[in-house]
Amino acid sequence: MPHSILWSLVLTLHLVSIILWIGGGAYAVMILRPSLRLLDATQRNSVHLQTLARFFKVLTHVIPTALITGWLLIIHEGGFANAPWTTNLMQLLGIIMAVLFVMMYTGPYQKARRSIRPQPSVFDSIRSRVLLIVALGVLAVLSACLGHPFA
Repeated sequence: MPHSILWSLVLTLHLVSIILWIGGGAYAVMILRPSLRLLDATQRNSVHLQTLARFFKVLTHVIPTALITGWLLIIHEGGFANAPWTTNLMQLLGIIMAVLFVMMYTGPYQKARRSIRPQPSVFDSIRSRVLLIVALGVLAVLSACLGHPFA
């Protein structure tokens, strides 16, 4: 296929979306959450909810962008019928990650957001789901690397 700046931009948008999705989740779980222990419970809940609100707002744009650009790249490279198993695995993992995000956003996050004093168990539930999404994202990146024909 001929090289095109358009497809380079689509790939860039895809990669930046994935970086924000996985990197943001890793940051939330490994850096932000432990740092919040320094605050009292009221401040911790407030900062945690405000941070999650901003992160989840970004994800509502990033996730569709990642999925759509991924599908565009598949179509550009010959279509879904010609996609290698590594691309199909990456696609499956991305869809599972998106479904997990929707379930987390509509479930525990909404419960925490609506609560006057959210319980730590609600934040633990969010954390474990974000951690699962990050792990699946790393597997998707591994799948992409396995599918790359290194010489």
